[in-house]
Amino acid sequence: ENTTVFTGAQIVAAPPKQEAKSVLTAAKPFLTGSIAGCFSTCCIQPMDMIKVRIQLNAASGAAASPVGIASKMIAEEGVASLYAGLSAGLTRQVVYTGSRLGLYDVFTDKAKEANGGKPLPLHQTALCALAAGGIAAVVGNPADLSLVRMQADSMLPPAERRGYSSVVSALLSIVKHEGPLGLLKGAGPTATRAMGLNLGMLGGNTEAKKHLKQAGLEGNALIFSASAIAGFFASAFSLPFDYVKTQIQKQKPDAAGRLQYASSADCALQTLRAGGPLRFYAGFPTYYFRIAPHAMITLVAADKVKQAWKR
Repeated sequence: ENTTVFTGAQIVAAPPKQEAKSVLTAAKPFLTGSIAGCFSTCCIQPMDMIKVRIQLNAASGAAASPVGIASKMIAEEGVASLYAGLSAGLTRQVVYTGSRLGLYDVFTDKAKEANGGKPLPLHQTALCALAAGGIAAVVGNPADLSLVRMQADSMLPPAERRGYSSVVSALLSIVKHEGPLGLLKGAGPTATRAMGLNLGMLGGNTEAKKHLKQAGLEGNALIFSASAIAGFFASAFSLPFDYVKTQIQKQKPDAAGRLQYASSADCALQTLRAGGPLRFYAGFPTYYFRIAPHAMITLVAADKVKQAWKR
C-alpha cells in the first residue's frame, strides 16, 4: 500500500520501498560508523580499561605501569574486570562513533559537491573532522561519562562505590544523584578531545591516503598504512584533552560539596603545576597502542561495511 503525501492541492503517491531506501541511504554513514566502532571496541576494551587506570593512578601520584596494572586487576578483580563498562562502551560507539564517522562522511560529501567534485584541501578536511567530532561528542557524552564511572568505580573506597551493573544502571544513578544535567558533566573537555581525535584520525587518514596513493600504495596496504599514521596523530592530538576529561568526569563532591576542579581550565592548570606538561601524556604508550589499533580496526571495518553496502 502506498503512502500518500499532501503537497497543497496535489496528492503524490510515494512507494514505501522507495521511502525505505531513502531512509537507509541517509542512515548508512551512521550505521557504518556504529558497526565499525562496536567491533573495534570489543577488541580494544581491555587496553582502554588499563589506560583509564593509568590516568587515575597518575593523578594520585601512584606508580602506573600497564603490565603492573593489568596483573593487579586480574589478580584482585578477575579477568572480567578488563571488560568493565563494556555495555557503556558499546552504547558510546553506537551513538558517538556512529555520529562521528557518519557526520564526517556527510560533511565531506557536501564539501566535495561545493568544490565541484574535486578533492578537498587540507583546511576543509580539517574543518569537517573538527565539526563532526565536536557534535558527536556532545551527543555521546552520557554514554562516555557512564563508561568512565563504571571503569573507575572499583577503585573507590567500598563505602563510596555505586556498584553499577550496566550502562542503564550508571545513567540512572547519575541522574538520581546529580540531576539530568549531570549527564553532560565533562562535555566541554569531551568535545575538545573528540575534535582533536577526529582531526588526527579521520582528517589524518584522508590526508595520509591522498599522499600514500601518490607514492603508489593501494588496496589493504594503503588502508593499513594510512590508518596507522592516523592513529599516531589521533593519539598525539587527543591525549592531553583525554586526560583532563577523565579527571573531570571521575571527580565527585567531597563532604563539604566541593569539587577538586572548578572547570576544565582549572584541571589543566592544576595538572600543569603538579606535574608539568608531560603529566598530560601519562600513559601515552598504552594510549597509542589502544588508539592506533582502534583506529585501524575501525577504519578497516568501516571500509568493509561500505563495500558490503554496494553489493
